[in-house]
Amino acid sequence: MSGRPARDDTGAVTAELAIALPAVVLVVAVVLVTAVAGIGQLRCADAARTAARVAALGEADAEVRAAARHVAGPGAQVRIEREPPWVEVVVETDGPATWFTAGALHLSATATAWAEP
Repeated sequence: MSGRPARDDTGAVTAELAIALPAVVLVVAVVLVTAVAGIGQLRCADAARTAARVAALGEADAEVRAAARHVAGPGAQVRIEREPPWVEVVVETDGPATWFTAGALHLSATATAWAEP
C-alpha cells in the first residue's frame, strides 16, 4: 500500500449524467423535429405533384385544391397558375411549432405539369 487515502468517487456517475442528459435530450429533440419537418416537406411535394397532375387533366381549380389538401392536410394553401400549355401548383403549409424554432416552420413545394389537350 502506498499510504494514500482511498479516493471517494461516490456520486461521480450521477454528476456526469446530470451534465450530459440535457445535451442528449436536445439532440433527440432536434432529430425528431427534423424528421417531422422532412416528412411534412415530402407531403407538400407529393401534394403539389398530385395537384399538378389533376390540373393537367383539365379539372377545375376546386378539384385541384381538394386533391392537394387531401394529401397535404386541410390547412394547406394551394395556388394554381395556368399559363398554357403549363400549369403550376404551389402548396404551402406550416410545419411543427417548437420552442426552439421560434414559431412554426413554413413548408412549401412547387410542381409544374404540361396540360393535356
